[in-house]
Amino acid sequence: MKYALIVPDGAADRPLAELGGKTPLQVAKTPNLDRLVREGSIGLVRTCPTGMTPGTEVCLMDLMGYDPREYFRGRGPLEALGEGIELKKSEVAFRCNLVTVQGELLDDYSAGHITDAEGKEIIQMLDKRLGSDEIRFLPGASYRHLMIWRGGSDEVKTIGPHHIMGQPWKANLPKGKGEAKLLQMMEDSRVLLMGHEVNRARRMKKLKVANMIWLWSPGRLPSMPDYRTKFGLGGVMITAVNIGRGMGKLAGLEIVKVPGATGYFDTNYKGKGDAAVKALKTNDLAVVHIEAPDEAGHDGNVAEKVRAIEAVDEFVIGALLKAQPKLGALSILVLPDHATPVEVKNHTDEPVPFVIWRGQPVPAGKMPAMEEGPGFDEAAGAASGVIVEEGWTLLDRFFLPRGASVPAEAADPPATPPAA
Repeated sequence: MKYALIVPDGAADRPLAELGGKTPLQVAKTPNLDRLVREGSIGLVRTCPTGMTPGTEVCLMDLMGYDPREYFRGRGPLEALGEGIELKKSEVAFRCNLVTVQGELLDDYSAGHITDAEGKEIIQMLDKRLGSDEIRFLPGASYRHLMIWRGGSDEVKTIGPHHIMGQPWKANLPKGKGEAKLLQMMEDSRVLLMGHEVNRARRMKKLKVANMIWLWSPGRLPSMPDYRTKFGLGGVMITAVNIGRGMGKLAGLEIVKVPGATGYFDTNYKGKGDAAVKALKTNDLAVVHIEAPDEAGHDGNVAEKVRAIEAVDEFVIGALLKAQPKLGALSILVLPDHATPVEVKNHTDEPVPFVIWRGQPVPAGKMPAMEEGPGFDEAAGAASGVIVEEGWTLLDRFFLPRGASVPAEAADPPATPPAA
């Protein structure tokens, strides 16, 4: 049996008046996902444990089969691992966003989705000016970067900038052990970035500028069993973002980088689908993470969110279904890591829909006909009456024992009454 775990990040949403009371998943044309629902099973799953913040760092860990309450140590170390940085025991990694502040408010968590080249130039300058034997600034992609603090504190309380869009930034600064050093670096960055040439060029183009860094989610690397130990499986992780790569490496998966995969609307969907098919020819498992629906949710962009969902359906799910005759027995699990409603422009912690499909080889050219029926969306998941309260247990139900055939009941996780 081959397995594909597909994560359209933040694809779940809430009904929108501009969509006639429907969600982007309900409006999007997704014939391949809809087929999975008709031939498989749908339900809801909670991917954020009570009391934890519904970020990708928590929810992706959860849906990948690890209880965040036991293993989560911060986003920073996961991104450092994804960037290929081996943290020493004395080092604490922080995620470092390039952000835009306007007066007292945090205007943009991504500095207008600054380009990779612009972000790299700024971070390299900050490392020269603010770096030391203790502090390192390391470039990532776009607005997503890292700060490594030797001998630093992982006890300081922080909040991700995407959680405080349009809110007073000074009220949300780091608090606790080590805050003074962090606050000084953040304030110093404002001075250094004020007249930086990247920002001068962006102002000329009437683009948002990166006029401050935001340091958040510190931690040290957790110790976790890999997939060979936990599930008896090996495979690949296909993602454009370091949080996904870090999680994949901790799970013992090979990281596949797809040319043109950006973590934004312009990502190479087809390349990701093709990479998954290629990987499954020689591996047990392919995990495909697609960031674009989440970015659209944060931007409040309904049209881009619908387009991103449709692209995942066509180029990722469609590619897997088309390749099934050559791959043999294939099981597919699709679920967002969390909801990112466009009206909220932030992550929320409600249960998200999932679908499990267990296909068998079919002769080439004899794929089942597409018919009308229930689709992959939040309402269909709720109507199923199936809710998995602890998302980290879902993979235990998805992966079958070695050599097992597909029993009739395998597609459906045991149903529990929906939460009141």
